[in-house]
Amino acid sequence: MSDLRIGIVGLGWAAGAHIETFKHVQGATVTAVCSRRRHDPADLEKRFGVPLAAYDDFDRMLADETIDIVDICSPPWLHARQAMAAARAGKHVLLEKPIALTWDDAKAVRDALKKAKVQGGVCFELRYSSQFQMTRSVVQQGLLGHLHYGEVDYYHGIGPWYGQFSWNVKKDGGGSSLLSAGCHAMDALLMLMDSEVEEVTSYATRSKSPTFAPYEYPTTSTTILRFKGGQVGKVASVIDCLQPYYFHTHLVGSEGSLLDDKIHSAKLGTDKSRWSSLATHLVDSGDVKDHPYQPQFQAFVDSVRAGKKMPLTDLETALETHRVIFAADRSAQKGEPVRLSKFR
Repeated sequence: MSDLRIGIVGLGWAAGAHIETFKHVQGATVTAVCSRRRHDPADLEKRFGVPLAAYDDFDRMLADETIDIVDICSPPWLHARQAMAAARAGKHVLLEKPIALTWDDAKAVRDALKKAKVQGGVCFELRYSSQFQMTRSVVQQGLLGHLHYGEVDYYHGIGPWYGQFSWNVKKDGGGSSLLSAGCHAMDALLMLMDSEVEEVTSYATRSKSPTFAPYEYPTTSTTILRFKGGQVGKVASVIDCLQPYYFHTHLVGSEGSLLDDKIHSAKLGTDKSRWSSLATHLVDSGDVKDHPYQPQFQAFVDSVRAGKKMPLTDLETALETHRVIFAADRSAQKGEPVRLSKFR
């Protein structure tokens, strides 16, 4: 079977990381890019080390019958429109987060892919990181017993030194702290708790530092979640902090607890007066070149070739994470709890 051919939309930071990653994915090759600026194919080949057709018109790229997958790395406000257009053109869709900046647009993307009968995957790649693969295995093996509490928090100062700052500060660019960045923490918590969310209560605030003054929305939020199984959880999204990147994880169950890369488990007979260490590489960078794209992209390509839904980060699973995020943002805006039954 010949390689699937991929067209990348956008040519920024994330797109560069995607192109480099696909060099190490079996069964797929990036053959084209589409950017709002014109690029010389010779310059692109020199930059990325692979021959690439260059488009400056998205519709023209979609008309290229040799392209099987459209990988969308454009700014967030373009995601929904481009994903739906790609689906209508019969292309499978790999989509950087967020799916869209509104719940209605996110649902429209789902409907478009369903109607076109094409595969969709969303870049919640931390589910494929060694840390969260290990953590998920610990939970599934019952080493913590029945989880009744979990918190996953995202601390990453996204200031002028960060590539996406210029558009992330805009309400119609980043959307919210939780949607633009803390979504990874929300997604990880939902995977680990493995229970449908019943209600959320969220609070938002912002730093008084002039560094983060350009933001048009609150830059820190804390969301409390109540699950249908009775568990509770918490997700903080803090993009106005001045500190090293930190992705905090703490799970508490009937047989033990896990804190980042440390564990106590009564089932393992560990000493509860001290943590035991787990050998894994922690998620410790917000740089896209450090993201675990390779196993996720391989899973997506394998699923498309097999005609099956991809595991862990398919569009429907990612849509559920977005549903909780949009409910949390509404809660913070209205100052009251929001039941997830209102978001269908």
